[in-house]
Amino acid sequence: MKRNKVLLFTILYFIAAGGTSIYAQGVSKYVNLFIGTSGDNGQVDPAACVPYGMVRVCPDSKPRSHSGYDFAVNTISGFSVNRLSGIGCGGNGGNFSIKPCSKDSSLKIIKTTEQASPGYYTADLDNGVGTEFTATQQVAIERYRFPKGKEAFMTLNVASAFNSVYDAVYEIVSDREIKGYVWTGTTCDVGRAKIYFDLKTSQAFKKVSGTKHILEFSFGPADDRPVEVRIALSPLNTEAAALENDQVSKFSFQKVKSMAEQQWENLLGKVKVSGGSDENRTLFYTSLYRVFLSPANTTSRDHRYLATNGTIQEAKDFTYYSSWSMWDSYRTKFPLITLLDPQQMRDMCKSLSRLYVYGKKPWATPFESTPTVRTEHTIAVLLDAYKKGITDIDLPLAYNGIKKEVDSLETKRPDQILETCIDLWAMAKIAEIEGNKADAIKYGDQSTELFDNVWNRYLKNVDGSFAKMGNNGLYQGTKWQYRWALPQYLDRMERTYGTGGKDTLGQQLAYYFDHNLYNQGNEVGIHAPFILNRAGRPDLAQKTVMAMLTKEIKHLYGGNSEYEKPVYSRIFKNDPVGFLPEMDEDDGTMSAWYTFSAMGIFPLVVGEPWYEITSPLFNDIEINNGKGKNIRIEAINRHSLEDPIKSVSFNGRKITDFRINHNELIRGGILRLQY
Repeated sequence: MKRNKVLLFTILYFIAAGGTSIYAQGVSKYVNLFIGTSGDNGQVDPAACVPYGMVRVCPDSKPRSHSGYDFAVNTISGFSVNRLSGIGCGGNGGNFSIKPCSKDSSLKIIKTTEQASPGYYTADLDNGVGTEFTATQQVAIERYRFPKGKEAFMTLNVASAFNSVYDAVYEIVSDREIKGYVWTGTTCDVGRAKIYFDLKTSQAFKKVSGTKHILEFSFGPADDRPVEVRIALSPLNTEAAALENDQVSKFSFQKVKSMAEQQWENLLGKVKVSGGSDENRTLFYTSLYRVFLSPANTTSRDHRYLATNGTIQEAKDFTYYSSWSMWDSYRTKFPLITLLDPQQMRDMCKSLSRLYVYGKKPWATPFESTPTVRTEHTIAVLLDAYKKGITDIDLPLAYNGIKKEVDSLETKRPDQILETCIDLWAMAKIAEIEGNKADAIKYGDQSTELFDNVWNRYLKNVDGSFAKMGNNGLYQGTKWQYRWALPQYLDRMERTYGTGGKDTLGQQLAYYFDHNLYNQGNEVGIHAPFILNRAGRPDLAQKTVMAMLTKEIKHLYGGNSEYEKPVYSRIFKNDPVGFLPEMDEDDGTMSAWYTFSAMGIFPLVVGEPWYEITSPLFNDIEINNGKGKNIRIEAINRHSLEDPIKSVSFNGRKITDFRINHNELIRGGILRLQY
């Protein structure tokens, strides 16, 4: 009962306060880092970080969530320097935890003091210590204010990882420096990562006690000065980590914080919205923020990176990125980065191409440079970027590795076959790009034959089993949800119903949504509302998407199974319980879905340069993707969010099929929606 009262108080506090920070400026002020941080309702966190940073520092709750942090828990084990956002399988990260007290002491956050904004986190603790955190790409900047006159005591745990630890070492270099590494499992303990650290303190310390993995040390009686701890990371060695620390040594805490805030404002400010409510803007910019948390820039100061075969390579003309969760995020997150941050997307694709050169596994290798998840459907991401004008991504370098991968994909279960079809289809398109007609025909035929077989035998004829999740040969989905998995084959699906097949699919989709058979809790069918456009029902697409963005609706399914009782809720809420139960944010996947949907455009088929057009949340949206030509999306004469679009035009040219080509859109202009 006591814990429930604490939870109620803290949630009410943040609902009242909006959860936003008094420190953020510009559009960053709308970011509420506490959305989705409570319980199993998002698995995200309020960590201090910069875009695409290796470092994401914040408290680890005790007990912890997948991301380490749980808003509903005020007891903490310490403050660690990395984590992944909204992933399953127990999460990943949690390295090099610092606890500003002895190792056996209990420690709690005073929740009413907790604040967070892009690039910054602060909270006071029940032992009187005040904390502040900010970060660079590879350095956690931690500031602790101890009560004056009391002993400034800290505990460092180098084996604090969320996953298995195979080895962890620290060495006291001086009374202001510690170095070492942790060798730990990545997500689900599939693959390993060795992360080196260099820790420097602003004041001299003395060792109090030490075991192999835990060091207790003291700075003596505290005075008015805060103790700063700077923990730099590197996948290469401690020398590279120390160089990262040296590079920021001339910058004060406030300077680093300001730089981090500016990086976020520059990126988030690529999209400006007007109209809509404050809550709409909070959800929009918080979602946009979470898209840019990963992958991580793991390139050293001297342009080196750790390849997936364990060798150190030179990044000659690009920045190397690591930390992938492609199986989910390929659908929405990477297409959004392609639209809004194409220069970084080019470097990400070059990094992905090199996985095929130095060794790529469906999940992780023994030589990862930072926490990571899985890399299925990388092929589709590369194709999508290329089709959208990002062509300098080294496809020829990756080609043989891509072929090797698609030749080894499994087709034992229906869901595996459908997932494999996505990559075979993308492989055929890449073969076309590379001028290999034989491969294009081979892989295209394989994909269509496999798809046709599964569709005709398993998914075409709907029966009572279609609504059941589990024991159906499908991973975390129903037959209803998986039957929409490949919208690139809508024409083949239509033909199986003969004359009027398009209308039949439209009717089936209408039934699907009318009977709440859709599942936002897992990704296999999150694009399904936008298929309504292609099925000749743009009116229903607009109505369905807007309801998902703004209304309480009935949900039958969670991320892994059917709910015991239907859940009536909005999917996205400005609240610590910000997502549906069991709905992981999946490293930007759900956030990018929300962002695209709120802008009124959506990439239905990853690998095709088209966006489906639906109603945006805002009356005016301006996008600057760095190409020098701004894109505007305008809702004209709309009196209610439920109003249907009467006509669409782009730069005066009428659009009748409710879709627009990316390569036309990025040349700039006005997408006008007339109501």
